[in-house]
Amino acid sequence: MNDTQMEDAGSGVGVLDKAATVLGALEAGPATLAQLVQATGLARPTAHRLAVALEHHRLVARDMQGRFILGGRLGELAAAAGEDRLLAAAGPVLAALRDHTGESAQLYRRQGEHRICVAAAERPIGLRDSVPLGATLTMKAGSAAQILLAWEEPDRLHRGLHGARFTATMLSAVRRRGWAQSIGERESGVGSVSAPVRGPNGRVVAALSVSGPIERITRQPGRLHAAAVISSANHLTEVLRRASV
Repeated sequence: MNDTQMEDAGSGVGVLDKAATVLGALEAGPATLAQLVQATGLARPTAHRLAVALEHHRLVARDMQGRFILGGRLGELAAAAGEDRLLAAAGPVLAALRDHTGESAQLYRRQGEHRICVAAAERPIGLRDSVPLGATLTMKAGSAAQILLAWEEPDRLHRGLHGARFTATMLSAVRRRGWAQSIGERESGVGSVSAPVRGPNGRVVAALSVSGPIERITRQPGRLHAAAVISSANHLTEVLRRASV
């Protein structure tokens, strides 16, 4: 099949049809340029130009061998498509987590170089950490920021560490144990515990957190609340998994 035939069989917008063909070919797994040419039927210069352009937009990436693979942006878009399902399920889960721990609970999603509080259940009385719905917070401090960065692609992870209150070693520990904690990172006197919510493809799409004053949540908040936070995050992960079936 030549390029002209592919355009005729497509939507009428040739460059988009060809880009979709490249992405479809990579669904089967990593591909060298030669393999991409064979799978798509595109001319070699066309396949290379499109793959590099898609890489610029993070729709395509490279693996350790330099082969083309599907990029992280696709996972982010898929996660956004399932956001309504996530937010619908988040309310009851956050309320139950708040009631179980006695601390405020939040759900964060990454947006560029910040994280956004997309759902929250506040402790109703007493001293508490109050994070308003829609609040924009830093990706440089806090247990939720650690979670949203820890499983990123290596280049984004290392860029995210510039100026951060946490280190690569700390994020390695987060990946190993499956949760993060912070003590006074984002705000003096406040501690938090967070765990990842994953989309159907396994990518981290949100961070579920509890936070409160250090005098109550202690300087080892993970010891108190990690199990409950992980359980609640896993419940939301399962909701997204079932929604994709």
